[in-house]
Amino acid sequence: MINLETPRKFRPFIKQAHQVAEEFLRANSRKYDLAEHAYPKELDLLASLVDGMGDSGQGQGAGAAGVRRDETDDEDKGSKVKNGTNMSSVLSIIEMCWADVGLLLSMPRQGLGNSAIASVANEEQLERFKGTWAAMAITEPSFGSDSAAITTTAVKDGDAYILNGEKIFVTAGDRADSVVVWATLDKNLGRAAIKSFLVPKSLPGIRVERLEHKLGIRSSDTAVIVLDNCRVPAENLLGNPEIDTKQGFAGAMATFDNTRPLVAGMAVGCARAALEDTRRLLEDAGVVIDYDRPVQSQSYAAATFIAMEADWEAALLLTLEAAWLADNRKPNSMEASMAKAKAGRVGNQITLRCVELAGTLGYSETELVEKWARDSKILDIFEGTQQIQQLIVARRLLNLTSSELR
Repeated sequence: MINLETPRKFRPFIKQAHQVAEEFLRANSRKYDLAEHAYPKELDLLASLVDGMGDSGQGQGAGAAGVRRDETDDEDKGSKVKNGTNMSSVLSIIEMCWADVGLLLSMPRQGLGNSAIASVANEEQLERFKGTWAAMAITEPSFGSDSAAITTTAVKDGDAYILNGEKIFVTAGDRADSVVVWATLDKNLGRAAIKSFLVPKSLPGIRVERLEHKLGIRSSDTAVIVLDNCRVPAENLLGNPEIDTKQGFAGAMATFDNTRPLVAGMAVGCARAALEDTRRLLEDAGVVIDYDRPVQSQSYAAATFIAMEADWEAALLLTLEAAWLADNRKPNSMEASMAKAKAGRVGNQITLRCVELAGTLGYSETELVEKWARDSKILDIFEGTQQIQQLIVARRLLNLTSSELR
């Protein structure tokens, strides 16, 4: 039996995370939404605080860094993962994104690339790359959600790999000090040859080509990165350098099992913020939300709000389940995709409906509701679109391969 109640040991941490989110992120939310591409300097102090919490053990998993799950972990051998780290990461992200998704994505050393490192790096690499701020570069101009279509190449040359290619939509690509680049060692071997490399931006041959102007998460920079004969030390290939055609794409996809529940948590936090503010605006307008009465006997606004809360809670529970499974060393690939699919879609639907229910206030910059509607859209797209998540879930349920069900 899975208990999806918030564990008591996390409650003080959640309270602390909420306070930090309110004082650091929510307080600067509109400021950096309007000042796109300006670096949020307030985050330096917050990042130091999160680092301190992690070092002391008080905030294990705080931020977006995710956790490592070792290949030898099983029920009998025990685990190197500190119990509850996935759950604390998700709970932390929910609180941070209740404040501001873009600012959370801009926190130093808490990038999605850091989660990739945690997922697949070996022990020596974990220690060597400790403290780096890593963006993650997967998407290319020729594809979106089909990560197996990667064309960026990595060619072995002595004690290094030569990387060539172009990556788009790289979150924190300009601000991060390194980039986790997904590339193929051999295009003829398909998915199995795709590996990830930690590429410091100080190396010759890697450059930020441009920054994108976006609908939402405007406080987070999104970059186009070009790799032009970039020579990367061989020891920066994350994890096992051998191509295992039997394992296929499983090693690379382990990254998504970590990051998709985190993105689901972002959607849950953003939607919760919209629900809370919309409730306040409705109550100020005299709308009564009565949980003891049938919804069909209530106003349209009240009935709609109750339905949105039910959808939000379903997304929350799926997200917590995916984190719980990871913490208990159980496979969570399907559940991670279910959480991402549900939370991404519901989060976007809720924030847009909240704009509608709030009327002119919902469409005005006097409230943050319109901003949350813009921010939430990306959460249904990146880390795999809604359609890709549904396809993954269908394959798991039907026990079909990617070639059998496209």
